Amino acid sequence: MDMAHCEICQQPLVTAGNKLHCPACGQPLEILKACGAVDYFCPHGDGLIAKKRVTLTLVTC
Repeated sequence: MDMAHCEICQQPLVTAGNKLHCPACGQPLEILKACGAVDYFCPHGDGLIAKKRVTLTLVTC
């Protein structure tokens, strides 16, 4: 799998720590891991969030 690269400096993009956000409220999500499954939970009232709906923040130069 190819990594995404910065359009300006061509360096690989990396995630900004735990910067997964709820698409509904924009708040950080909690990651729940159990029995090989990974789920995303919004503690701010939006409940479980599907993996396809999670917003990921990337660090650029």
